[in-house]
Amino acid sequence: MVVVLNGVLADECPTSVRALLATHPGYRDAAAQLLAAAARVVGPAGLLYVAQRELAAVVPHDKNVNIIGSDDATSCIIVVVRHSGSGAVALAHFDGSGTAEAASAMVARVQQLAVGYPEGRLELQLVGGFTDPHRYSDELFANIMLSFHRLTVEIDLTLACCCELNTALGGGSPAPLVTGVGVDIRAGDLFPATFPDKGPELPLREARMITGGPHSAQVLDIYDNAVGMLRIGPFNYDPLRGVDLWLEQSDDFILQHLSTTPAVEPPHFVHNIRVTLKFIQQHPFPAVTVFPDNRPHYYRRDEQTGCWVPIRF
Repeated sequence: MVVVLNGVLADECPTSVRALLATHPGYRDAAAQLLAAAARVVGPAGLLYVAQRELAAVVPHDKNVNIIGSDDATSCIIVVVRHSGSGAVALAHFDGSGTAEAASAMVARVQQLAVGYPEGRLELQLVGGFTDPHRYSDELFANIMLSFHRLTVEIDLTLACCCELNTALGGGSPAPLVTGVGVDIRAGDLFPATFPDKGPELPLREARMITGGPHSAQVLDIYDNAVGMLRIGPFNYDPLRGVDLWLEQSDDFILQHLSTTPAVEPPHFVHNIRVTLKFIQQHPFPAVTVFPDNRPHYYRRDEQTGCWVPIRF
């Protein structure tokens, strides 16, 4: 029993926001503070963007990263683990795949980066998801809470802006209020954000979600702290049957059949899906055509532009 709620070890892990609020209503105020904050549009300079089924961990003195963040979380939940003493922070974009393994990996990465800082506690922040008709977010919230609760270290839940606390009910259909957050790694502040530039090789990174295979359900760590580089792959995925047929379909057909929450997807959703499908069409076997040497693709921060540029490493 290691999830700490308002400074007290939880006898039972709340597996819904409603249950959390029943015993700890103060979490409503914390969520309201985030919802009241002005959303920021974050450019690519100094940004480490974490896509769906990815995680990354950084420290405040990392010269390559100013902000770590993720967006486009409709039924997904963005998870932040932070060590209050060192400022080390890990961020992940969870959709229900690989949740337990990723929760353990996030805590391990932050603990590793916090070595040498005896003071401080582990803090957990959850943002995203809404009260959707199919209850995807509710199930995901429960899985995330249980995954952290089963670990052998104490972790203090400081924010749970999820599900009903992140739902707009006006206009008929429910919709998420916040779908993206960034963390200023030096100040430690978390804020609502969107990221027009999501970093290099996004179609490759998103192809894992559409296809199957041993790597498709994993939450992959995309940042190498030892060398300060963005790291993509290597991974493989199964060929997607009927990809040509998918590309012939209308935008509405793709939206309705390749989204769990078609009514609340961002405007660029279908475009991104089409780009990803075309990538899969061109690279049905990425182990052969994208990662022929079975090595990661590394990117370093360009000192002049602040953006990621490829490097042979």
